[in-house]
Amino acid sequence: MPPAAARRAPYKDFLQPALQRRFASTTGFLLAISYIEAITLSKWDSIFWPWLPIGLPGIRTLAIFGSILPIVILRIAHSHIGIRTSNSPFDTFRRTAVSFETIETILTFAISSWLFSQIYLFSTPTDANLSWITYYSGDRARLNERALFYTVNLIILGIVQGVVHKSLDFDRMILGKVRPKREGEPNNQEPGGWDKLGEWVPVLVVQAGMFSMAVSFANYLVIYHFVRRSAWGWALYFFRIFYSLPKSNIPPSQAPWSIWMLGRSIWSGFLLCILWYFGDIVFRLQLGKAPLKNNQPLSAESKDPNGSLLNGLKSKKPRVSAFALWELALIARDFDDRRRSVFEDIDRKDGPMWSQIYVTCLDTIKSLEERIDNYGKPPTPPAAEAVAAPPQPAARIVQPPKDDNVWATAPSQNGLRNSLGRVARNVVISPGKTPAEVYLPEAKKVAREAAEHFLTEEQRNALSPQGISGFTRTISLRVLNLPRVGQFFQQVFSRRLTTIILGQPYGELSIYVNAAYALSRLAVSSLTEDRYGNVQRDVPAIIRTFTVVIKKLERFRDNLPAHWTDLTQNKECPEVDELLDALKEGLGELITAFGQYSTDLRLTRADMRLAREAAERRQAEPEMPAPAPAAGPEMQQVR
Repeated sequence: MPPAAARRAPYKDFLQPALQRRFASTTGFLLAISYIEAITLSKWDSIFWPWLPIGLPGIRTLAIFGSILPIVILRIAHSHIGIRTSNSPFDTFRRTAVSFETIETILTFAISSWLFSQIYLFSTPTDANLSWITYYSGDRARLNERALFYTVNLIILGIVQGVVHKSLDFDRMILGKVRPKREGEPNNQEPGGWDKLGEWVPVLVVQAGMFSMAVSFANYLVIYHFVRRSAWGWALYFFRIFYSLPKSNIPPSQAPWSIWMLGRSIWSGFLLCILWYFGDIVFRLQLGKAPLKNNQPLSAESKDPNGSLLNGLKSKKPRVSAFALWELALIARDFDDRRRSVFEDIDRKDGPMWSQIYVTCLDTIKSLEERIDNYGKPPTPPAAEAVAAPPQPAARIVQPPKDDNVWATAPSQNGLRNSLGRVARNVVISPGKTPAEVYLPEAKKVAREAAEHFLTEEQRNALSPQGISGFTRTISLRVLNLPRVGQFFQQVFSRRLTTIILGQPYGELSIYVNAAYALSRLAVSSLTEDRYGNVQRDVPAIIRTFTVVIKKLERFRDNLPAHWTDLTQNKECPEVDELLDALKEGLGELITAFGQYSTDLRLTRADMRLAREAAERRQAEPEMPAPAPAAGPEMQQVR
């Protein structure tokens, strides 16, 4: 009996535990922040008990963490790779405004803020008068509007934060791009992590304070007046189940406004925003770490590391394949032993390890060329299914009706009936002109004469199709020139080009950068590490592919016209420029390494000339010194 083949563990068996460890570290960090906030809400009537985790502070910590737990679950469920690609912010809004994910995000933040509001109310001292039910005139219960105000304030804060969270796409996982090491640069194998958190602490504290103040002031001055009556009715409806409250749903004549209430609402919102903002940045930093464990690739723990890596490269899930390409690029740059194993692994079922990597990476780069070629073409219709033959009509039992002239008479009969038949037949078969055909030309003539009589030439030109089109365009340009509203509808060049090149609805730039670097770096390393000479056969195809893709990208970028709504007419696109830099850098290394062997590789002089032209980088134009601003700091425009 032949020995059983060793099971090749899928790449996700190593990626998912790594992501789960990062999620666990994030939740641990949020639990620590919850404990700090629980201490701030404690009653400091003693030195020992307010901060002891065993007891009321520990219970309050778990309750605060429970209020942020729905956001953690939401981040895990909605995390994705790639930037949102669309032609304009309005296009993104139209596509995502009423989607299920948007509604779920807003509801989740509202639930999180409601839970935190109740924990905050129950944690305040009794003399703050923030309990839901108060008693007056003996045992007569009534609803306390102070507690209602704080609850409404935090729920509105959650709704606004949910809109901001979805608008700025905080669910995106930012993956790293592997580039060649320069002399003197540190080894950045694991970008992101806890070492970056210290840089964000002051920024997040200021953002949390400003956001809480803005929403609290808006609620205090405007919003609460509109939702007060309905919120009061819902609160009474709920608490009547447990208390004997008045049957009237009319709120008190005056709301209990005070500066103390505004200050408390700002403080409670600040504590909640701290949990949200620090949770978001820790998620971003932890998920942005390289696919490494103990300074080794994730697939190194597999019994068949190369096989598991291949499984990830060929995965249909974008996240798995993106992390696998990231790991491959790191292996090509930093791990010599694993890189040599790629060239020496030649006894695989589907071909040598290098051949499969070559096909996968090259197809990834060629997908850019396919999107350019398919731009503007109608979508390919689905393959037509085999159509069954139409059923044959059943045999007639009765003869079909005759189409003879029923008015025809015998020659010997009277000709009057025959004449009437011919008239009726002509009326039915050719009824004549329709009323529209009779009266419409006359109506047009009358309208033209009236316009010439009552309207001036300028008015007639304004009512013409060309005049109406020009008026509509003028109004549109005025709207586009508005400071904030116009940017919402403008289709700027960089957004359109990124959408075309990277695809929709999300486009991840790192997979193309890492694929280009891994392919070029492995090919260059094969000069000294490939003992079997398998790589040299594929080098000409790599050079030609890089050359064609670079040329097409540059030609498409230069020839793509700016949209009429793009008022800046700025043809700069950072994402495509970074992609071109990666391709040119890889092509330049290939030319440097294999240029002297071009004849042996059957690369013609034309191939090498085109490759060198494609690898040339555009020289930056010298910037003219700008005049000093009259006042104020420089403003950096963020896309």
